[in-house]
Amino acid sequence: MAAHTTLGSILAVGLDGIMRGERLGPALAGLGAWVIGLNGGTLAVNSAFDRDEGDVAYLRSPPPPPRRLFAFGVGLMLAGLGVACLLSRSYLAAYAICLVMSLAYSVPPLRLKAVAGADWVINMWGFGTLTPFAGWAATGTAVSPAGWLVLLAFCPLFAAFYPLTQLYQMDEDRRRGDRTLALRLGARRSLIVAAVCASLAFALLAAAGVRAGWRVGDDVCRWALLAAAALGWFGVLAPWLTGAARWSPSAHQRAMYGALGAWAVTDVAVAVAWGT
Repeated sequence: MAAHTTLGSILAVGLDGIMRGERLGPALAGLGAWVIGLNGGTLAVNSAFDRDEGDVAYLRSPPPPPRRLFAFGVGLMLAGLGVACLLSRSYLAAYAICLVMSLAYSVPPLRLKAVAGADWVINMWGFGTLTPFAGWAATGTAVSPAGWLVLLAFCPLFAAFYPLTQLYQMDEDRRRGDRTLALRLGARRSLIVAAVCASLAFALLAAAGVRAGWRVGDDVCRWALLAAAALGWFGVLAPWLTGAARWSPSAHQRAMYGALGAWAVTDVAVAVAWGT
């Protein structure tokens, strides 16, 4: 979350601008509010209602949630909102939208994370596009036309990633009665959707490169970075798609970490390609 938010600030002022400390104060304030207040609060609120017993991402055998975890999470989110009020209007708007989506995602009776499709839409926009937009908006810098395409590309990219996070948890989600996207689609169709969405994401990134004026000869390194990131994604998805029917939950979980690595490579590639 911190890296993906910071990506927006890098796109706004460039890597050189970051190194010079350009707009550093507002960027750091926005980063702290988004990662600690909004994301930290969301995780706490989500955990208060999930009561997971199996592995959750990097947390093995999670303990029972402590009392007042929900109140603590909401408090973090509201504290971050207070910081957001001191930054640009566009940052405040993004924060307020994601705060509402986070509560709708986690809290009964809505609890949209248990509704197939609604969970997907919230995450693809909230984490995929609005998170780097917040990093950009925190600097107070206007988003360029090519920048809008880059930010938009992360929406289908997270649409690709999100069902992959659910495949290893399908048995537990089924026991709990959650109707997640992966349960509705099944493993194979979830992976096909992921491949299609990842393809769309890189098509948008390529369009952003064209909009930014990249040339085939002069900007070969930038195009190569995007190609390497795309190969990383399909290097994870191709064997996963062919072996999904035989894989255990632990194998799906290992592949999910591979997809998370591909996401990190994409963030770095985009930061270098557009930030230099």
